[in-house]
Parts: sequence; structure tokens; C-alpha cells
Amino acid sequence: MRLALARPRARLEAPIGAATLLLGFEGSVRISRVGRAPATLGSVFCGPTTTAALGEHSGRLAAVEVLLTPWAAFTLFGTAQHELADRVVDPDELPHELDRRWAGIGELAAGLAALPTWAARFALLDDVFTRWSAAGVPSSARVVRAWSELVRTWGATPVPRLAEEVGWSVRQLENRFREQIGLGPKVAARVLRLQRARRLLASGRSQAETAAVCGFYDQAHLSGEFKAMTGCTPGQFTVARVAPPGARSGMPAGDRMTGEATSLLLAPGRGADFSKTRRAR
Repeated sequence: MRLALARPRARLEAPIGAATLLLGFEGSVRISRVGRAPATLGSVFCGPTTTAALGEHSGRLAAVEVLLTPWAAFTLFGTAQHELADRVVDPDELPHELDRRWAGIGELAAGLAALPTWAARFALLDDVFTRWSAAGVPSSARVVRAWSELVRTWGATPVPRLAEEVGWSVRQLENRFREQIGLGPKVAARVLRLQRARRLLASGRSQAETAAVCGFYDQAHLSGEFKAMTGCTPGQFTVARVAPPGARSGMPAGDRMTGEATSLLLAPGRGADFSKTRRAR
């Protein structure tokens, strides 16, 4: 992506079932999350999250954002993912093996900046990630299977059944999920369930219908989970999606995943209102 906006931009980024690697080569991003000091970085790694983050930049930004399944992030960095959950770090601080051309993520980002086209940048990343993944720590096939089932059902599969299907005890599944996903299976299911709820609300479904479809006890349960994990109510979310601040009504919010409702554009000074979230239990 390359942005050249006339004014600074602030966005609320809701939890998603992915880790994020941002390779920046122009500008920087300031990321704030409740309970942690803000970080301003050119390149960013963010592990799996359970609460929203506020991202702000000057309006000028050039970067490639890579969304990784959590177990793929474990393979690439070889770091227990629970150590990175709800954290923002400079990816050069994490262990990784690229290849002899790149001493670290910073040099890789500079290499991307030097290429003349986005197609060339994507081709380079395909090559680097293929090599990097082959040299990394293999993920457990059972973790991948269990994660895929949770994603397929939007978090609806009960944890005991998930453990039984992959041949582990619940304790084994929880430990492996924390290591290779970053969240326990129950918390990961909450993130995926709320991800589905945001998608349905953004498509025009009512709160009552969304709560029923996604398996919440009732509308109040949906509202409580929404507030805890995004910092806003379902109603605030829906209004902000329809009429982003400073944009024409109905203009998209610039979501990070195709077909998902991941982001809200915020008016200047409103970031603090929406980012006062509680850590998911």
C-alpha cells in the first residue's frame, strides 16, 4: 500500500484470527493498545490479539502488510506465540532466518522500497517467505488441523470436541495452542466468533439476528463481548462503518482482510474513546 493523504489518519483495528507483519519503507505507524506503552515503528510485528489497537500515521505511508496464520508466524519466527500476543514489536528483535541477502527485516524492507513495481515486491516476498518457512520451526499438524476447524466453524466447535478430534487431551491442546497460536483455544474461538459478528453487522444484519447466528446467549452477551474486544458497542461500530469520519457516507473503512469488517476510521481526537478496552479473559 502507498498512501499520500492530506491529513493524518487514525484507525481502530479490531482483533482478527491472524498475526501481522508490516514491512514499512516510507513513514512510520504509532500503535496504541490499552495497558501497553504506544510504539512508533517503521516495520511492525503484531501477534494475535484479543483487544483493539489504535493505529495512527501522518497520512504518508508506504508498506507491505502480510497477514499470517498464527501457526505460520510460529514457524517463521520460532518464538512461542503467547509471548507475542497483544504485543507490538520491531520484527528485527525477533529471531528469524531470511537468507544471505538480508541481515534483517529492516534490510528486507529497504530492498522492497528499491524495487520499481509492486509486482516485483510481491515476487520477492514470495521467494523470501518460501525460503524462510522452509528453514523455520515446523508447526504441529494437529495444531493446524484444530485451528482450521475453529476457523471453519467461526469458533463454534467446543474445545473438548476439538481436542478429541486431534487426539489430545484438553490440556495438551491448550498448551500447544498457546505455543503455536498465541491464544488458548477458548479465547481464539471468542476472537473468531466476534470476527463473524462484525462481518454480519457490517452486511446489515440486526444485533439480535447476529447474536443468534453467532452463538451468543443473547444481544446483551454480544454487546458485552463487542465492547470488551473492540472498545465500542455494536451500534457505534455499525454507525462508524456506514459513515466514516471525513468520508462520504458508505465509503469503505479500508479493511485489512477482503470481505471482513476489521477496521474503523476515527475522527481526530476520538481514538482514546474507542481504545479503552478490557483485556479478553
